[in-house]
Amino acid sequence: MRVQAETPGPPVRESGRNIAIRASRAKRTAGLERSATPELFVGVRPIPIRIGLLLFWAIENVMLQDKFGRRITDLRISVTDRCNFRCIYCRSADPENYQQHDKILSWPELERLGRVFHSLGIQKVRVTGGEPLVRPGVENFIARMSQTGFPDLSMTTNGHQLAEHCDRLIAAGLKRINISLDSLDPLKFEKITRTKTFASVMAGIDAAQNSRLGPAKINAVLVRGFNDDEVEAFAEFARERGVIMRFIEFMPLDADRHWSRQLMVPASEIHARIHARWPLAQIPNEPSETARKYRFADGAPGEIGLIAPVTQPFCGHCSRIRLTADGKLRTCLFSKEDHDLRGLLRENANDEDLAIYIRSVVNEKEKGHRINEPDFVSPSRTMVFIGG
Repeated sequence: MRVQAETPGPPVRESGRNIAIRASRAKRTAGLERSATPELFVGVRPIPIRIGLLLFWAIENVMLQDKFGRRITDLRISVTDRCNFRCIYCRSADPENYQQHDKILSWPELERLGRVFHSLGIQKVRVTGGEPLVRPGVENFIARMSQTGFPDLSMTTNGHQLAEHCDRLIAAGLKRINISLDSLDPLKFEKITRTKTFASVMAGIDAAQNSRLGPAKINAVLVRGFNDDEVEAFAEFARERGVIMRFIEFMPLDADRHWSRQLMVPASEIHARIHARWPLAQIPNEPSETARKYRFADGAPGEIGLIAPVTQPFCGHCSRIRLTADGKLRTCLFSKEDHDLRGLLRENANDEDLAIYIRSVVNEKEKGHRINEPDFVSPSRTMVFIGG
């Protein structure tokens, strides 16, 4: 009987992420299979070095780390690209086409990725958008993340719907809240946000401040010629309300592409103006924190935070990654590349493959955002599509 050889088929092309998964898995397996007869001593009891290597590998691989040695513990999850505001520093005033609903991750997909990230050592999750409160079911998602075991769950919101959602968010397990407020003048607020929602945002701030979410963090992006005359008013607002008032430098992420250094108000200028009126005393902070924090030296309530990604970059201590609403992993706010997790999910990748791919992407996290380099190029996606 003759046996006919099977004709080989054409070579199969593998996607870059599948190659990364396979290479990473092979590297891990090779590292674990190297064994030796010497013993590793833990305390006074000797254990085989093979077991010791396994223990060491397990400890090292609980947390994500990039090739620069930075531990990655913070994850921003955008649950929608939709927003009911059109802030000048974030979103275009022109009509926009949102992603189709089937392009956005479903709640079960987001929950599954949340569990995978938790297994990789992520400790802090911030739910963002767009505006997260415009997507029905966000409280249930936060409850699932709380049940997963994240010790720190927060949200960034424009505050428009916060008053009506506040109690449900707290019941779901939300621990902290960040609320955007770019002017204390209702007319100027309308000009910046292109909405007439000032009263509802203030009601949301009051609801948060009078709940377990207090003291609320209030975020203001200052733009020269728009709201830079309100620095002292914002500081007084912090003193009167006992909130944490945070000033964020205007970054090149606006959809209308109008950003320039002339429009940015440096954090040093904000500090000098507040300090001249009410002396400030710095509060120690963790290296990975984005804000430099200050209290009022006269003992007044409230706190000032200065976030200066342009003039005082904190990339060397960055602990953050981002997941967009359409399932792309971004290792920097200014990443030039997206890494597709949605595709893996919908190609029935198992959790191990997802974890391996996430590790391979995070390992290559950028050293810095390069805003101050002559060859800097703004990312193709603007803030509303990345997630704040």
